[in-house]
Amino acid sequence: MTDPAPPEPLTILVTRPEPGGTATADALRQRGHIPVLAPCLDIEPLPASLPGGCDAIVIASAQALPGLPRALHHIPLFAVGDATAARARAAGFRQVESAGGTASDLAALVTRRVAPHAALLLPCGAGHSLDLAAALRTAGLRVNRRVVYRSRPADALPEAAIAALEAGAIDRVLIYSPATARHFASLVQRAGLAVSLHGVIAIAISPAAARPLARLTFRAIRTAVSPDQDHMLSLLP
Repeated sequence: MTDPAPPEPLTILVTRPEPGGTATADALRQRGHIPVLAPCLDIEPLPASLPGGCDAIVIASAQALPGLPRALHHIPLFAVGDATAARARAAGFRQVESAGGTASDLAALVTRRVAPHAALLLPCGAGHSLDLAAALRTAGLRVNRRVVYRSRPADALPEAAIAALEAGAIDRVLIYSPATARHFASLVQRAGLAVSLHGVIAIAISPAAARPLARLTFRAIRTAVSPDQDHMLSLLP
């Protein structure tokens, strides 16, 4: 009996902003697929006045990591998911735990693991992690929320992404956040490319990220059962 033929490679539009977009593209190439980078958000680091000391650091996005100095690497860090935890370890943090899920899971992990009334540093993006901060404060923890980056909508899709969509070459689109979904929908409609999505399957990291895609005419919209990249990639075939 001959071995079955390997699956055909998929051409996949990656809407994730950098630096995560390149890492996702690498993961797709390792699986035999063809990534096309199309970041829909630009991430801008912001200067922030960080507290002199804290008992733990809490992050809901890896985009917050570049805003943290090396002097904080010895402090325990709690990350929303495994990918963010891996990025924190790669950045030099020595005590990292992953909640493996959502911001609610992260809040639950932190309240279990830190001492009552502990002082937490919550670095985040502008307008982000407000509910997480509120949940931690409700649990009696002292939260210093600091904005260390902001995301801005990209002005347009990259030329390579537009060409691939116009040629009908895209098989899947990866959507990593509700904001990305909203901006992707706007960019596609503004460029007159909505018709090019009729045969495409969108893969969203969460139900919230899937909802803005409903206004587009995808062949199907799939949602990861857990909000992380591994579960997203499991939906590619």
